[in-house]
Amino acid sequence: MADYIVKATAANAQIRAFAITARETVEYARDAHDLSPVVTAALGRLMIGGVMMGSMLKSDKDLLTLQVIGRGPVHGLTVTADASGHVKGYADYPQAMMPPNGVGKLDVGGVIGKGTLTVIKDMGLKEPYCSTVTLQTGEIGEDLTYYFAASEQVPSVVALGVLMDKNNTVKQAGGFILQLMPFTEEHVIAALEKRLTAVAPVTTMLEEGQDPEQILETVLGELGVEFTDRLPVAFHCNCSKERVEKVLISLGKKELQELIDEGKEVELNCHFCNTDYRFTVEELKKIQRARKMDTHSRKV
Repeated sequence: MADYIVKATAANAQIRAFAITARETVEYARDAHDLSPVVTAALGRLMIGGVMMGSMLKSDKDLLTLQVIGRGPVHGLTVTADASGHVKGYADYPQAMMPPNGVGKLDVGGVIGKGTLTVIKDMGLKEPYCSTVTLQTGEIGEDLTYYFAASEQVPSVVALGVLMDKNNTVKQAGGFILQLMPFTEEHVIAALEKRLTAVAPVTTMLEEGQDPEQILETVLGELGVEFTDRLPVAFHCNCSKERVEKVLISLGKKELQELIDEGKEVELNCHFCNTDYRFTVEELKKIQRARKMDTHSRKV
């Protein structure tokens, strides 16, 4: 099943809902960054939540960034998503390890530890929207639920899951977000709360063969689901050698000359997709000449 998000409403538009299957996307991140199982689960959950939140953005040019900083072994996680289902992310310490938690599950909260979640929305305005909240559990789903309530005043339920296979590849990954509109009636809230107490974990539903549409139908039940959109999802990084070259061009004259004087090939790495870009001494000299020409033209 290719990765995708579905958007829906329920209870006569009193609830808006999102659900996703993202096994291929999370597996791509695991393989690209050589993540440990517990970091795969942590980064995978943040990517799943991030890409669903990205699908809420209004414009194709808008960007959402989620940053988790904790005191645990992984230290930090960063995810960026857009409105088109593209997502990318990385962990500060991809091979961080943590013993299983008390119920024998991957200890995502433990590998992250106490810390903060920052949500940044770049919507083309003079300043991006930025909000930081304290991590509640480090399990990501609960932390995003708290963010929606505390920063956006939108009562929400965020459920995220990553199931690892015995060979440490990703077996299942997905999630859902439910949000109550301001006019949601009390009996609808009560029915939803009752329904949620009986719902299995996301990865269990995926293991049973449920797709995102079926997950929302299971979760929302008699509240009546109306699907409004379907969006493909993929790990996507827009880095390129040309973009990385701009980093070298932006270096000071002294720093660039020092790299040339060393007489060695320079290698720069993209944190998001772990791609290495190499520049020979001749390419560095060419960049230096282009930088001089650009500086001269600006003076003229």
